[in-house]
Amino acid sequence: QVQLVESGGGLVQPGGSLSLSCAVNGSFFSIQTMGWYRQPPGQQRELVATISRSGRTNYEDRVKGRFTVSRDNTKNTVYLQMDSLEPEDTAVYYCNIDIEYAVKSYKTFWGQGTQVTVSS
Repeated sequence: QVQLVESGGGLVQPGGSLSLSCAVNGSFFSIQTMGWYRQPPGQQRELVATISRSGRTNYEDRVKGRFTVSRDNTKNTVYLQMDSLEPEDTAVYYCNIDIEYAVKSYKTFWGQGTQVTVSS
């Protein structure tokens, strides 16, 4: 059984920084792409950033240069460092992990979500 445990988030002033992490616990064969999505108030969930198993990254245009996604494969954890935060970054952030839970059987798992609020 696979579980995702998110941590981080909170309230920060504009221009500040926050860091999120998401650890994968349980039994599985491998972790493929890891990433982050967010859902602003009253809006649909949207992609923020992804990182492949080999380390290739992809960012939504509005966060390029401000957010950094990384992963530690020894800890089965993905991170999101968020700098120069803007009020428009306020959202619930979800980690999204593609997992090979059995041989050549894949499934996408979601974290429980963590609130990020950027406000003065």
